[in-house]
Amino acid sequence: MIIDPSNLDSRSVYKLLIGSVVPRPIAWTSTISPEGIRNLAPFSFFTVASREPPILCISVGPRDGEDMSKDTLENIEQTEEFVVNIVSLALSNTMHESSKNHPPEADEFEKAGLTPVPCEVVKAPRVKEAGVSMECVVDRVLPLGTDHLVLGRMVRFHVRDELYENGRIDVASLDPLGRLAGDYTKVETIFGLPMESS
Repeated sequence: MIIDPSNLDSRSVYKLLIGSVVPRPIAWTSTISPEGIRNLAPFSFFTVASREPPILCISVGPRDGEDMSKDTLENIEQTEEFVVNIVSLALSNTMHESSKNHPPEADEFEKAGLTPVPCEVVKAPRVKEAGVSMECVVDRVLPLGTDHLVLGRMVRFHVRDELYENGRIDVASLDPLGRLAGDYTKVETIFGLPMESS
């Protein structure tokens, strides 16, 4: 089957994209408003954009059913900073709670029952319960179609001691959550290549 995305409505294209680009890591993004209100939201359009300097990127779409930007994007544009926290399986329900549309004045750390911890460089807090958190300062924000691509230079790693081994992250112990089309997945099988034939 060959599909021309220009012949489909945007929702149909979106469904094909999220079912094809899998699994996607989740950037559990914490920000703070200029007024000091803490915000926390997950984004599965997320990856590494550059290794030197280390730059992460997240794609922030509009609010569901609304023609307005999300609190995360507004905070990032106003403060020029954010924190990416990695979601472990044990935090999946908490992450889901933070995906709900709370009013802008709500402290989403409190709503999700999480502990905000001060960062070293940025004013936005990180999630204490997360095994890995990365402080970022904005490099640029690019409007792309309906979304905004946020590029952030990573300026600090926060890694729980038991997850750090010889300069690497113990991925199995981190137990990261991944996003599929409408569902989620966890890392269950880790192997190297080439595989031995049986």
